[in-house]
Amino acid sequence: MAHPGSCHCGAVRFQVDWDIDELTTCDCSLCVKRNAVMAKVPEGALAVLAGQEALSLYQWNTRRAMHYFCRVCGIYVFHRKRSAPDHFGVNAFCLDGFDPASVPRRPTEGANMSVVDPHARADLPGPRRPD
Repeated sequence: MAHPGSCHCGAVRFQVDWDIDELTTCDCSLCVKRNAVMAKVPEGALAVLAGQEALSLYQWNTRRAMHYFCRVCGIYVFHRKRSAPDHFGVNAFCLDGFDPASVPRRPTEGANMSVVDPHARADLPGPRRPD
């Protein structure tokens, strides 16, 4: 199912071609402060239709996740996930005509992803790895 979306001012427009059947929240400091409610979608399901130049990148901690905001209005639109780098977390409230109450929400743990484990398996590139 196609879900069009945009930031508040409309400078960034995108489309998600994915059946959204769950939303997630995260307890990391960034998601808590921005009150993020996200739809996890594979990278091939997200297309930026307009405003690529209006996207601003924010990274912190291990700098693996890439959080994108509209540089005009400041709205968080999506981020490349640290725990699943081939997926994006899309701001559910930026999806036009999508009712976030229509699908279940699942809390996820992000606060402890700040811990870098020197014994993390090298074959798993997700969280807790310094590189």
